[in-house]
Amino acid sequence: MPPKITLYTHPLSGHGHRITLALSLLGLAFESVTVDLRAGAHKQPDFLALNPFGQVPVLDDDGTVIADSNAILAYLAAKYDDGTLMPRDPVGIAQVQRWFSVAAGEIKYGPGAARLVKVFGAPLDHAACLQTAAQILSLLDAHLAERAYLVSDHLTFADVAIYSYVARAPEGEVDLASYAHVRNWLARIEAHPRFAPFVHAADILG
Repeated sequence: MPPKITLYTHPLSGHGHRITLALSLLGLAFESVTVDLRAGAHKQPDFLALNPFGQVPVLDDDGTVIADSNAILAYLAAKYDDGTLMPRDPVGIAQVQRWFSVAAGEIKYGPGAARLVKVFGAPLDHAACLQTAAQILSLLDAHLAERAYLVSDHLTFADVAIYSYVARAPEGEVDLASYAHVRNWLARIEAHPRFAPFVHAADILG
């Protein structure tokens, strides 16, 4: 019997979408449970029992509970991947981990934070977010100028970690027009036969 996998997330969470995409790429069946962030469900005792930090996503893999999107990616890679999405050699592992750090740093505080301001009204400095976004997108574009994906000649969890908030960067008024290599990279990911779309905020919020 296959394991029962439950993903606690929110459809507009880029961190959550990383795991939805990863599970889809791995071909794993799972149940997605929406945590109502606006109603504060992530701060209620039942959810805090899963993740005391009160954040989505949380993965429950047949009783094994893992929180934090990058930690979940590492877990899924170790348990379910055959070396395709997560390299097995030391250099490849280090390269993917580097992009995990970028996802938790410049991507989160650049395009991710800019989107928080414009979509969710977060009290952040939007101009500073745009500046951080421009810096990391320029680096990404240069990195992708001579390669199809971030680490390998095929899609890996490095691409999964970076994709979601870059794809929805325009929702934070981050213009992707100047980053042709980034846009081509997004299109390649979206063409994958197991790609799982990330909904647009307007489709839910109106």
